[in-house]
Order: sequence, then structure tokens, then C-alpha cells
Amino acid sequence: MTLSKDLLSRIEKIVGPANFFPAETDRICYATDSSLLSQMNNWMPDLVVRVLTSEQVSQVLALANEFLVPVVPRGAGTGQCCGAVAQQGGIMMDLTGMNRIVSMDLDNLQVTVQPGIVHAELNKELAGHGFFFPPDPGSTKMCTLGGMVSNNSSGQRSVKYGTTKQYILGLEVVLPTGEVMVTGGVRSRALKSVAGYDLTSLMVGSEGTLGVVTRIRLKVLPLPERRGLVIAFFDQLESTGQAVVQVFRRRLFPSAIEIMDQSAIVAANLYKPELALPDAEAMLLFEVDGSPPDVAYQAKAISEVCAQFARKVEWTDDPERLKALWAARGVVGAAAGRVKPGATRVYIGEDICVPVNAVAQALRNIRAIGAKYNVPIVTYGHIGDGNLHAAPIIDPNEAIEIEKVKKIADEIHHMALDLDGTTTGEHGVGLARAEYMEEELGFSLHVMRRIKRLLDPRNILNPGKMSLDDGPLPEK
Repeated sequence: MTLSKDLLSRIEKIVGPANFFPAETDRICYATDSSLLSQMNNWMPDLVVRVLTSEQVSQVLALANEFLVPVVPRGAGTGQCCGAVAQQGGIMMDLTGMNRIVSMDLDNLQVTVQPGIVHAELNKELAGHGFFFPPDPGSTKMCTLGGMVSNNSSGQRSVKYGTTKQYILGLEVVLPTGEVMVTGGVRSRALKSVAGYDLTSLMVGSEGTLGVVTRIRLKVLPLPERRGLVIAFFDQLESTGQAVVQVFRRRLFPSAIEIMDQSAIVAANLYKPELALPDAEAMLLFEVDGSPPDVAYQAKAISEVCAQFARKVEWTDDPERLKALWAARGVVGAAAGRVKPGATRVYIGEDICVPVNAVAQALRNIRAIGAKYNVPIVTYGHIGDGNLHAAPIIDPNEAIEIEKVKKIADEIHHMALDLDGTTTGEHGVGLARAEYMEEELGFSLHVMRRIKRLLDPRNILNPGKMSLDDGPLPEK
């Protein structure tokens, strides 16, 4: 797409020369996210702008709407589903410069932030006051709050604390027309409201297709006094699911329940031999938090439950030992590529979610799919809510392996739906899973398309994503 000189000149005046990037060397940095699909295509925007205020966002969107130019909002670019890439060209809107904490109202358990603030940086600041924002994505040191809102991110602690949407009290959103709305009450500092339609929830998880989030009012919680960890090793995959179900039936409520199958254990040991994890079919990690007596009670009770199914169980609330045990789960994403020399982990088919009692079957199915195509797949995830991350290991320079991994991803996605699950538990739809939305969502997809057309009648905001388009972008 060729942007007119008039449009370029007017946008440069809005953001200033220092935040205006038309050069190819700048634009190429925004052509991909973490997904294999984006890396195969390198969809480069025609212009990158860095916005610093809501007013700039509004003015750029109003111009784009006038000139029928696509706009893709983007944070840190850590996404894994082609949600923030410019498939149809146009303007890439970088929001990372809007990275301030606007206000802290801890007496009312809330803070207001701009979308570009990094998750870990927010929690570092909150920790100094004894609070935290509970959702805990693996990309915490890189991902931005705007991206977390757009994808309704979650992570390891979603079992107890839920996903991002549970903490969003209100948003400032710029619509594709340039109009600005505030959800959750224009002046509200209340922790709940049922005044009008729940437009906040509509925007959370909309992946930048309905509006650009420019301010976030979110709920925070007091930091737990102590954390504990139970780690258990199993000889049978099915026993892991049974243990989790029994933990819940004992009315125990861990903050996180993570699983690593045999492939992930091998990968972690290759990456960090000092972990010396025993060979097992799978391992579970149960994190508990609260007061010291409560942590000790929960950890002992969970250990008793797991002892009925596991070969080995241990628990600790010592901070250093806890850190060492969590290291196994922490390294597995980076470690996955070690299982095949000369290959790398690729992000495709990596985010299915199934019912908790179907996790073992899903793990066995993923293992069988990998064997079918002779491609190693390292699998781990959040068994507490059924969210599994499959990591195929291939040489991305080999065309045959690329074709294999495409088929692997397709089979994994369909397998998840066949197990009454979903193709994405926390990473989003974007382009990577758009083709499955008709099957997964049914008639509700058509309702979503109607909402998209109502709020974005000229289809300029993040077009092509989530299977929301009825056709190609119209020509002026």
C-alpha cells in the first residue's frame, strides 16, 4: 500500500519527526512477532509511528479512517499469534512510549496505567507498597499491559487469581473513528459497577480490532505473606490429572498448578544439568500462597494427595529452595530447542486449552502427532486450567519441516476442539488461529463481525485478524 504524501505529512506533524519512521530499516523491525507464521511472511508496515498521548492516537486514527489506511496497534511484540503484524500494510502504531503509572490509589485497591508499561516493571513498583497485579504471563519482563488487555493474558497463577479481565475496572479507548470513550465510569474509582453495557469486557480480548487502549484502571491485591511449592513426579500421565482433581476435591486451592511432560523434563535437564530432575512420565508443580500456617497446611495436604499417585513428592516454603524448584519450569521454554541439535523451538499450535480431566489424553495425542511426523514436541503448561503449550522443534530453514509443522499445528488445534476445548487459552487468535473460529465459535462469530462493523465501519483497525473481516479492505 502506498501512503499519500499528504497523509504522511499530516501524521508527521501529529507525532513529530522523532516518532515518525518511514524508513525500511525501521519498519522491518515491526514485521514479525514471536509466531512462525509471521516470520515466514514478514508483513512489513508502510509506516511506523510512536504515539505518546491519547490525543495523538485519536488524531492518527481519524486520519487513517479518512484515508482508508489500516492501523495496527502494537506493544512489545511478544505475541505468538500474528495479532500485531501488518498483514495488509498501513500504519504500525507503537504504544510502548506510553509507559507511565498515572496514579496509585492503593486504599481503593487500584492503579491507573498507560498501555506501554511492562508487566514486571509495574509489579516491581507495586511490590514496594506490598501489592501486586496477579496475572503472571511467561513474558512478564517484556510484555506490556496494553497487550495483556488486548489478549486477556493470564499465565501460571490463573488457577487461583484468574485472567487479566478479572482486574480491569475501566479503560480509556480510542475508537477507529478517532472518538475517545471511557468505560467503567468516566469518574469512577469504585471496584464494581453495573451501569450500562459492560464495554470494558468487550474491549478486553478484542486484540486491537475494536479500539486502541490508551489508559487502564486495574485492580491490585495485597502480596501474599509467603509462598510454598509442592513438586511431584509421576510414572503415568493419567495420574497427574487424577491428582489435580483430588486436590480440588480436598477443597485445596493452589495459586498455580504446572505440568511438564517427559519431553519437557529432558529439555530442562539438557539446558540446566544441575537441576538433576529424575526421569518421569510427568511432573507437577503446585504453588500455594497465604499466611505461613496456611501455606504449610496446604502444602502438606497437597503432598498427601499426590503421594497416592506419584513416585516422589517434596515441598518447601524456603525462598531459596522454592526458587530452585521453580527454575525447572522457568527454563523449559528456552530449553526446548536443546532436544534436537541444530534445531529451534517454533511458536505454532502452542496454546490449546482442554478440560482438566482431558489433559493426559491431550498430552498423549500431542506425543503421537509428533511421532507421526517425526518431529520432537516439548509440552508443558498450566494443568490447573487445562492450558497446554506444545513446542515443536524443527529447522526453520528446511521447507519439508515447515510443511510438517503446519500439519502438526492443524492436528493439535482440531484435537483440542475434539476434546471439547479451545484452540487458544491465553495467547489469542490473530491470524494464526483465525481459520478455526467458525468451527469453534459458531453463530457468535457472526455477532462479533456485526460488532466490528458497527465500531469500525471502514475496517481500518487491525484488519484481517480473528476472522472478523467479511472481505478485503475497500479501495478509496
